[in-house]
Amino acid sequence: MDGARRVLIAADKFKGSLTAVEVARRVAAGLRRVAPETEVTALPVADGGDGTVAAAVAAGFERREVRVAGPLGGEVDAAFALRDGTAVVEMAEASGLQRLPTGVFAPLTASTYGSGELLRAALDAGARTIVFGVGGSATTDGGAGMLSALGARFLDGAGEPVPPGGGGLAELVSADLSGLDPRLAGVELVLASDVDNPLTGPKGAPAVYGPQKGASPDDVAALDAALAHFAAVLEASGGLGARAAEYALAPGAGAAGGIGYGALLVGARFRPGIEVMLAVLGFASALERAELVITGEGSLDEQTLHGKAPAGVAAAARAAGKEVVAVCGRLALAPEALGRAGIRRAYPLTDVEPDVARCIADAGPILERVAEGIARDFLG
Repeated sequence: MDGARRVLIAADKFKGSLTAVEVARRVAAGLRRVAPETEVTALPVADGGDGTVAAAVAAGFERREVRVAGPLGGEVDAAFALRDGTAVVEMAEASGLQRLPTGVFAPLTASTYGSGELLRAALDAGARTIVFGVGGSATTDGGAGMLSALGARFLDGAGEPVPPGGGGLAELVSADLSGLDPRLAGVELVLASDVDNPLTGPKGAPAVYGPQKGASPDDVAALDAALAHFAAVLEASGGLGARAAEYALAPGAGAAGGIGYGALLVGARFRPGIEVMLAVLGFASALERAELVITGEGSLDEQTLHGKAPAGVAAAARAAGKEVVAVCGRLALAPEALGRAGIRRAYPLTDVEPDVARCIADAGPILERVAEGIARDFLG
């Protein structure tokens, strides 16, 4: 790749340190310091989790803000992105862990109601296609809150709405999906996620992801039982719920605390998040002109290989015959694993600054120095 001058930066965020936009800016600055003639194209990417709307906006989508319910019920300002009838909606904007106060978790009561309000706002804006990016959730309610915001009714034995959150579904007696927003039937709804877990069971949403949302072992058991009960009541309700048991086992049902399940119930089509986002962001056309692709994320590890953004970028670039390198905060993959993923070499911040705490605190300047190394190795 000696002599390459056209570089495409398609990296995800360094979680807790840099947004994907900031990563691209810092890498570009470092490249140009060593090889000022380099033509750099920045295309920040995301895999459906937090940062997805920001990536769409960076690619030219219009940012739309709306006031919605946060995971604990209080109002928050959330955003979605819109361009030419396509909306990019990120559930973490409304119902993500980022919306909880520091150190506060609500595994049994956090609700996805605000995510449903975001979807409704996208419908109000005239979206004909909605890319629904899910990940980073504070919730494990099977999408019940989201469905409620879209017109579904979930009632207890007294005919009252069940309490918010996955825990409240234990009290569910009847489900009525007949009042769902009719506009849902007329849009293409794409469930974009890097998670293919089912709703319940050993690999389900509560067991696998509940603990990172503050769920104790007892909470996990309660949530798993409540979500199984939710699916059973939906199945018995007929109508849209008639295939509830089938959807509970489908790939992606367990995404983002089961919000994937709720999306599948209303006709969403599950697709790997990074594939969807690369298409939406126009990655293919940007890739055509590139001679070198730089991807990355905060930690390159085993999870990266299972549908995360750098793996998706590298696979697409390799298929087009382009060379790929990666930047990261932390590298936990052997060169052989990187090679199989289509990444020639990875450049972790820790190669420049061994102190991990400093890498996190000063990620921007250190990343520029890392990029200088890439320029010396590939653009000289």
